[in-house]
Amino acid sequence: MTQTPTNRPGACDSAAADSQPAEIAASFDYRGLKCPLPVLKARRALSALSDGEAAEFLADDPASPLDMAHFCTTEGHALSQSLTDKGDFCYVIVKSGATR
Repeated sequence: MTQTPTNRPGACDSAAADSQPAEIAASFDYRGLKCPLPVLKARRALSALSDGEAAEFLADDPASPLDMAHFCTTEGHALSQSLTDKGDFCYVIVKSGATR
């Protein structure tokens, strides 16, 4: 579970640059963790960010695409990007101040 503050597009940069937020405030690697840990840790990580900041999350749990999408929908965050690459999943989530 690493956290690397950055001021650049993150490891999800295989997608088009226009589909990413301008800056990634922090990156988190949750590979090796199984449901529900990636979402629980993402919730904690986002709580430390300011509204409008984006965080990048890496996971390899096959349930994480559904879990992260549901988390963002129920908490009011924006799932800005969701990519899959060889069993790894990359998410960019923009924190919303309107969490439920």
